[in-house]
Amino acid sequence: MNKPQIRPWAVLFWLLVWQGASMALSAAYPHGGLLLASPVSALLRLGELACTAAFWRAVSGSALRIFGGFLLSCALATALASLAARWQAVRELLAPLVAAVKAVPVVSFIILALVWLDSRDLSLFIAALMVFPPVYLNVLTGIAAVDGRLLEMARVFRVPFRRQLRGIWLPQVLPYFRAACSLGLGLCWKAGVAAEVIGLPAGTIGERLYTAKVYYQTPDLFAWTAVIVAVSAVFEKAFLSLVDGAVRAAGGERR
Repeated sequence: MNKPQIRPWAVLFWLLVWQGASMALSAAYPHGGLLLASPVSALLRLGELACTAAFWRAVSGSALRIFGGFLLSCALATALASLAARWQAVRELLAPLVAAVKAVPVVSFIILALVWLDSRDLSLFIAALMVFPPVYLNVLTGIAAVDGRLLEMARVFRVPFRRQLRGIWLPQVLPYFRAACSLGLGLCWKAGVAAEVIGLPAGTIGERLYTAKVYYQTPDLFAWTAVIVAVSAVFEKAFLSLVDGAVRAAGGERR
């Protein structure tokens, strides 16, 4: 089944529902706007924030750490998946770790990591931790799915490893890697911002969200949430475009 497309009319419908709910609360309660800011007030507040240098410092700082954790995790997970596919002992050694990361709530890791790490490094570590299982498992599955007959033929004809990598391994493994990255990019932003909300490193998106919650600045809360969604979507689009280019260059197909 194809991924559902986001249609403008559907977005407009839910914006109108949001606006109607905000107006209803404002009419029913003296301070209803504190409970649910309207999309118009959130958009206006976002415009005000975007005109400040502190806004861009917070966005760039959070983005660099969270996306850095994602890239670090992708590299580590791919390397370990390659080793695990080659040696069963590595696969068995990593199995409990992967299962624990998948099962334990992210907030538990955040609180534990605060004991060991500076709060500014927390989002990088948590983002990397949450991305590791899907990338590792998908790459491992992709390696296992490589056609053994092609590998046997390559061995018989003594095809150099570089040509095997480009002609056999990459076309079949990259689609699995892409699927994992599509999932992992969403996970890393959710987990990374949650880590910032709890760790409260100065000058980050998470700190701004927490401040907005404490002082009931609901337009700020919605504005920063919109920023998270937008930045996450931009990074996902850009990174997956690079992966798709690699898939096409290797002669594979997107999954």
